[in-house]
Amino acid sequence: MKLTRRNLATLLATVPATVLASGAAATAQPPTAPADDLKAARDRMQQNAAALDKASIPVATEPAFQFKV
Repeated sequence: MKLTRRNLATLLATVPATVLASGAAATAQPPTAPADDLKAARDRMQQNAAALDKASIPVATEPAFQFKV
């Protein structure tokens, strides 16, 4: 399916209106406590770090750069 920029803009403009009209926004989950959000963010960071540790990138792939002060 080929989407033009105009079709995509039209689609994105109509989706929020249809969601609000259907009442899906009213059935959203209640807000969570900040402590729960913090724990979830930390868990995601640990999962991402573990996934990055599993991937090995050869040194030749990494770009050469210098930090200058």
